Amino acid sequence: MEKDQKLNSESEKIEINESQSKSTEEETKKESSAIDKDQIKEITPDEKIIELEDKIVRTFAEMENQRRRFEKEKEDAFTYGGFTFARETLNLIDNLERSKQILENDDTLKNTEVLKKTLEHFDIINKDMTSILSKNGITPIDSIGKKLDPNLHQAMMEINDDQKESGTIIQEIQKGFMMKDRLLRPSLVGVSKKTEKNDNKSEENKDNSDNL
Repeated sequence: MEKDQKLNSESEKIEINESQSKSTEEETKKESSAIDKDQIKEITPDEKIIELEDKIVRTFAEMENQRRRFEKEKEDAFTYGGFTFARETLNLIDNLERSKQILENDDTLKNTEVLKKTLEHFDIINKDMTSILSKNGITPIDSIGKKLDPNLHQAMMEINDDQKESGTIIQEIQKGFMMKDRLLRPSLVGVSKKTEKNDNKSEENKDNSDNL
């Protein structure tokens, strides 16, 4: 009898626990469903219209940005499409100038009629090539007598010259070129600098003037 009573009481406890757990689960489901309903509010037609309008505006803005990028790329391709070819073409002008200098420094050819005629032909070819480049928007950079501009010139050496302001270009080693508004290649130049003696004198004069 006692055993039966114990079994009955334990079974009753299990049933109570199961019913409690079921009720707990049901309450949890109800709470979660209530939260979901609160979170998912019904959107009004006006709100839907505003949301759609915002999406349309964003889409059109992105399409416009893409169109502008495409137009810019197309314009650059048309304007600077021959950039690499143009830069390689400059090597012909450089080689022509080097050949001219070699002939001019050849002692056996100096003051000869052959050299004179050859150099004249070289000048004609050089002018023709420069003219063709110019018609295609490729123009030489004016350097001699100008102040050194890092955006256009590359200084290769400094030359003592007390007659010029320091940083003035007095020698052009290799001519630079522009392609429209873009640098095709910089000018390789030599710039002036004051001699150390004059620099020391100017510093002494400055010190003396400060002491007065």
